[in-house]
Amino acid sequence: MRAVSAPAAAPRRVAADTQQVALVLMLVLTFVTGVVDAVGYLGLDRVFTGNMTGNIVILGMGVAGADELPVLGPAIALLAFTLGALGAGMVLRRAAAAWTTRVTALLAAGGAMLGVLAVALWVLDDGYTPDEQLVIAAGTALAMGSQACVARKLAIKDMTTVVVTSTLTSWASESLVTGWRGAIWNRRLGALVLILLGAVVGALLLQVHMSVAMAVASVLTLGVTAVGHRALR
Repeated sequence: MRAVSAPAAAPRRVAADTQQVALVLMLVLTFVTGVVDAVGYLGLDRVFTGNMTGNIVILGMGVAGADELPVLGPAIALLAFTLGALGAGMVLRRAAAAWTTRVTALLAAGGAMLGVLAVALWVLDDGYTPDEQLVIAAGTALAMGSQACVARKLAIKDMTTVVVTSTLTSWASESLVTGWRGAIWNRRLGALVLILLGAVVGALLLQVHMSVAMAVASVLTLGVTAVGHRALR
């Protein structure tokens, strides 16, 4: 068999490296989801701002009057997340399924939004009103909805950055079934571990100040934006 020439192999190596960078960036954004969900649930009256499944369940139980669970917060977060995804979808509707300047703009806007909210939390210093709390939750969910849309557009396999249940199902029903060696560490398990670690870090940072956790989410998102724009655009 004739060996593959260097010129022919080079594009393949470049493509593999590009996919690896994209995967790492999506894993970082998955970590960010864990951080902001910790902020939302622990600091914003049990509102999920990244994973919307939790909000739907809390909303249903809240409507039933169970355990005095909130209704307005989860409902507003759901609406804001939907609007964020809708807006990003409109921007990316005719864009290629790759990292484009539109992807950079959307992620940068989301990171900037998280940064603004971090500053607001620092200024308010836990003295925010219920209405201000709802605005913070809505702004965070808006940014996360846009991020989730970007992740879907980039179409990195098993990297949705916000969905846990389907990722866990895929890992258990596909990765584990095909063999333990490949399931010990792969992108599916990596996503699950990183969203868990994000929640841990977010909860720990809340003990310092809620603004610190939000600032970390903002910096990581903007860092992903910068690296992706430079390496993948």
